Amino acid sequence: MKTRTRKQDKVNIITLGCSKNMVDSEVLSGQLKANEIDVVHENAKKDHNIVIVNTCGFIDKAKEESINTILDQVELKRKGKLDKVYVTGCLSERYKNNLETEIPEVDAYFGTMELPLILKQFEADYKAELIGERLLATPKHYAYLKISEGCNRTCSFCAIPLMRGVHTSRTIEDLVKEAEKLVSMGVKEVMLIAQELTYYGLDIYKKRMLPDLLNRLADVKGLEWIRLHYAYPSKFPLEILDVMRQRDNICNYLDMPLQHASDNMLKAMRRQITKAEMDDLIANIRSTVPGICLRTTLITGFPGETRDDVDTVKSFLQQHRFDRVGIFTYSHEENTSAYEFEDTIPAEEKEARAQEIMEVQQEISYEKNQEKVGQTFKTLVDKKESGRYLGRTEFDSVEVDNEVIIQTNKKLALGEFVNVKITKAYDYDLEGEIVD
Repeated sequence: MKTRTRKQDKVNIITLGCSKNMVDSEVLSGQLKANEIDVVHENAKKDHNIVIVNTCGFIDKAKEESINTILDQVELKRKGKLDKVYVTGCLSERYKNNLETEIPEVDAYFGTMELPLILKQFEADYKAELIGERLLATPKHYAYLKISEGCNRTCSFCAIPLMRGVHTSRTIEDLVKEAEKLVSMGVKEVMLIAQELTYYGLDIYKKRMLPDLLNRLADVKGLEWIRLHYAYPSKFPLEILDVMRQRDNICNYLDMPLQHASDNMLKAMRRQITKAEMDDLIANIRSTVPGICLRTTLITGFPGETRDDVDTVKSFLQQHRFDRVGIFTYSHEENTSAYEFEDTIPAEEKEARAQEIMEVQQEISYEKNQEKVGQTFKTLVDKKESGRYLGRTEFDSVEVDNEVIIQTNKKLALGEFVNVKITKAYDYDLEGEIVD
């Protein structure tokens, strides 16, 4: 079938996986736009003729979703509805040779650090001066700010260093400039992301510089919320906590993936920390920043995990009563050091263990939310769905945490801050009414 070629190219970027991928897509789209190429994210109108799929290759489910998305786009190309299909991102970085063999209909595959090569496909030039010139895929009032790339940690289960390389920090000057640009575009909240936030600066400044970066970002006028994602617990720079306590626009929120609580598992996972050290760190964080919201993620079903290990995790959650918890089931990834272990725990058992642990957390979450009833919180209005507004407090990040259902007859602007008194609480959401 003859392809319906548009007079002018229009590029649709489909982003899979994490927020770090989303930032990559936003930077790519900003570069294309600067080269006068029509570009959109997740185009619902389907009036584009070129697709770029930014893939995830983190765990099995993510790889499967990426491959299915590529196949869907290739099928559209076969039917004449697309001219070109390009693939980039983590899956492409890790399995480029396999993909070229298995899905040759894709016009070109690119790794995670090959933005200039993608632009060459469009006869476009990479413009290094475009710091912060991103076409946001998020609502305009919040954005992610990627402060570094790659990771130097050697966690046995993790394939990220295979796909993203070694830790590479961006300069404080570039990050402040980007934050200022984002604020000028209407952004009220930035979420700092990296494979590992707390390592920031060691490569270029020869010391951990996250506290310095936070102070500089907190000075950016108009930036109302700064949120920290993906802090590594081992050798945690405690100075961060002093800055969080001192600066009003740094959210009392810390996302710190711990992955497990059993010393056996922590050692096998190469986490460079013990349960006792995590206990001390959590106590230190909570005493330094009273009322902080602690989010963590855990892995269940790692090779060799026993019932005792699972019980240790459940006791750990009951002891520390985290505000937010996410759970992944272990994915056996080739070329990681854990791949040499036998993956003997069946998928159904991994899921069952994850569910068992989440039931403990669900009860904790419900109890913590009930404590908020009657309290008033500054709330950022995120969206309107089914005739009601949904927002977040400083203790909740986008998509992964609680939402506040806002009861009001007033017309609210998305990205507006309102004070909401909580009237009802559920396992993972809150409900409240606007107060002056």
